[in-house]
Amino acid sequence: MTKLELRNIGHAFSHNQVLKNVNLEVRDGEFITILGPSGSGKSTIFNITGGMLEPSVGDVMLNGERINGCRGHVAYMPQSHSLMPWRTVLQNIELGREIKGQIDQARMEKLLERSGFEAIQNQYPDSLSGGMKQRVSFLRALNTPGELMLLDEPFSALDEITRIDMQEWLQEILTVEKRTVLMITHSIEEALKLSDRLVVLEGKPATIRQLFDVNGLDEQERVALKSQLLNMLR
Repeated sequence: MTKLELRNIGHAFSHNQVLKNVNLEVRDGEFITILGPSGSGKSTIFNITGGMLEPSVGDVMLNGERINGCRGHVAYMPQSHSLMPWRTVLQNIELGREIKGQIDQARMEKLLERSGFEAIQNQYPDSLSGGMKQRVSFLRALNTPGELMLLDEPFSALDEITRIDMQEWLQEILTVEKRTVLMITHSIEEALKLSDRLVVLEGKPATIRQLFDVNGLDEQERVALKSQLLNMLR
């Protein structure tokens, strides 16, 4: 079942056209990563999907309904954790539902238990490592009501070991907490590890050059695809 559809999306800032003829269907429960050079329009696609921008042309469809410029249907995780230092771990995770007036205590308890955060729920962000802060940021997005999750380079600030640990933790959480996810990353390795499909942008204005299905690839096929992606993104 199609959850999100971008139909012939184009966008320009003043006279600078950034996107042209972007077409993408995202299935319910799918994890899709968008790859492309810096300045290729990845963040603009996120802003259009989340309703922060209305596309110059084209339509954003959610469950078959046009939602251009509409907000409230996405949960967002930024590059930096953006936690509120005066709120505890628990209070930061609750923030999205608190804003919407939809606090669910039973769900919070399950999230804390599943993530192993019961022992730190009353701590403040300044007592946490960078990796733990990113985990809290992800749980806040996961707990925020919204049919789509947008992850904007969520692990780019982490060291390599912490990043790998975070990726594995994310996979474990999403195995249980089924969500439809769009992610931006500059790491091909990360994209191959986490995604069901990859979207590669190219050109100025950017359009989708190719989509790759990652599911079911063996190690040799992944190595070959990584090499192909590196050449495409250079």
